[in-house]
Amino acid sequence: MNFLASKAQLRASFLRWSLFLVPLIVLLGFLGGQMGSPDTAWFQSLAKPAIFPPPAAFAIVWTILYIMIGFALALVVSAWGAVGRGLAIIVFAVHFVGNLAWTAVFFGMQNMTAGLAVLCYAVVTLIAVIAVFWRVRRNAALLLLPYFVWVCFATVLNYQFIAENPDGGQRGESGAVERIEL
Repeated sequence: MNFLASKAQLRASFLRWSLFLVPLIVLLGFLGGQMGSPDTAWFQSLAKPAIFPPPAAFAIVWTILYIMIGFALALVVSAWGAVGRGLAIIVFAVHFVGNLAWTAVFFGMQNMTAGLAVLCYAVVTLIAVIAVFWRVRRNAALLLLPYFVWVCFATVLNYQFIAENPDGGQRGESGAVERIEL
């Protein structure tokens, strides 16, 4: 049986999903951020582009964006009976893996070029997410627009890091950034 939920049921479902998904998305973002760090000697040695914001801005912006992403996803997940709901959830999951992978690739693997590729993937798949979210719940798609702008900025910033550091950053003779002797 296929039926649409009442407005009260949708609100209650949205609230429940929000209480689950917002903290989950923030937690996943936090855990993804633990896969690398801008505090490494490698990153500190890089020439910073002129558009590089203060480091504290990243934690603030990403926290706000992850909250908005969680609410957007909750709007879609709670849209019982909406055409395209399942597809929207799958497209989001495929996209979000790329979002979470960037820190590990850029900071963890110290590979700026692969980081740029991950961000290009994130931009393209985010366009798809916004499109399918729009078909399910327009407000969900609108909540993702600041995230889209930030990911585009991050892509430009990543490119600028490559342009400013064509050698990939200073590394030791063994290719290691830091050598630890026991």
